[in-house]
Amino acid sequence: MDKVFKALADGTRRDLLDLLFANNGQSLGELCKQMTMTRQAVTKHLQLLEEANLITIVWQGREKLHYLNPIPIGEIYQRWIGKFERHRIEALNTLKQALEEDSNHE
Repeated sequence: MDKVFKALADGTRRDLLDLLFANNGQSLGELCKQMTMTRQAVTKHLQLLEEANLITIVWQGREKLHYLNPIPIGEIYQRWIGKFERHRIEALNTLKQALEEDSNHE
């Protein structure tokens, strides 16, 4: 999980993930066209994303395609965000029921 958070801490790596979310399965060349940095810099960022398991690589002939792996982000959501979201939804549901009961008594 530490590698995931470290990878997500960098804005450039988040930008690369956004590019893959918008158009999954891009080559290094395609990603470089959309970034304002050298090919080597993009390669290093992609390597860190791969080590964090945030992207997967599929070879298509001689071309290496990069795909977003949503599982680690889903695990972060479940562990750190989802449990807080449930309480908010429950509070809204309780409020809705209370308002409906008040309007029925009028």
